[in-house]
This record gives sequence, structure tokens and C-alpha cells, in this order.
Amino acid sequence: MSGDDRGGAEGVGTPQPVGIDELLERVRAGYDRIGPHEASAAAADGALLVDIRYAALRDRDGLIPGALVVERNELEWRLDPQGSHRAAEAVSHDLPVVVICNEGYASSLAVASLRQLGLHRSTDLIGGFQAWRAAGLPVTLAAETAADADPEERTGTSG
Repeated sequence: MSGDDRGGAEGVGTPQPVGIDELLERVRAGYDRIGPHEASAAAADGALLVDIRYAALRDRDGLIPGALVVERNELEWRLDPQGSHRAAEAVSHDLPVVVICNEGYASSLAVASLRQLGLHRSTDLIGGFQAWRAAGLPVTLAAETAADADPEERTGTSG
């Protein structure tokens, strides 16, 4: 028995592993990514911005006004227009979706998954939330969002 554990003739069986950089390159070759100003314009034209950053990053850095917050581990269930757990915004496979992570890496893999579900107009934001913020586009701090939701929190008084 040889040391080859691929289970048969070369090229047959288990695919050869690839590194994350190569995987990202392959995934990104299948669609056009967009920059912060393009994402903002897309949202103005009806695209759904989807923030997949985890809570600690949203709390630390803030939120993009109007973006739908969906944890990465729930993304496919929330955006599948045919799914029983879909978000109200997940109305069609034709919906333009811009996925936003912190720096533009995890969002690329998320887009690949959404495209497999048939969301063929999905893309992601180059540089993620950090690029959005660096471009000077609107950001709402988590504390401001909480204060807007509860006026007593803003004034520091309670009834």
C-alpha cells in the first residue's frame, strides 16, 4: 500500500486541498465586488446591505444605517427567499445583496454560498465595514442606536 491516501488514481477521489488565499481568488473570480461608494449607491437603488459582523464588532465600531444585521451562521437561512426562516427583506432570488463583513474576507465566502442558493445578484464590499467607514459614509454608533430606541437611556432618567 502506498502513502497516497487520495483513494485511487490521481485526479480521482478527494479533491486536492487549497489554501484560503486561492479559495478567495477562485470565489471572487465568479462575480464583481464593489467599493464603498458603489455599495451606498446600490443601497439607494434598492439593494439590500447585509452586515454579517459579529456583535462585538458592531458594538465597537457601529452600524451602517439601513443595513440588515444577520449573523454569518444564519445568513443562508435568513436570505433564502424559499426558506421558512427568511427575513422579510428576502423577497426574491433577483434581490441585489451586498454582504458586508469587517474587512472584506468572510463576506466573499458568504457571497459564494448565497450564489449557490440562487441569489445571483449577490456581491460583497471590498474592504468591508472598515472601508465603508474610511470612505466617510454614514455610521451609527451602537450607543446612539440604543438611545434612539429608548429615550430614557439617552437622558439618563427613568420614570
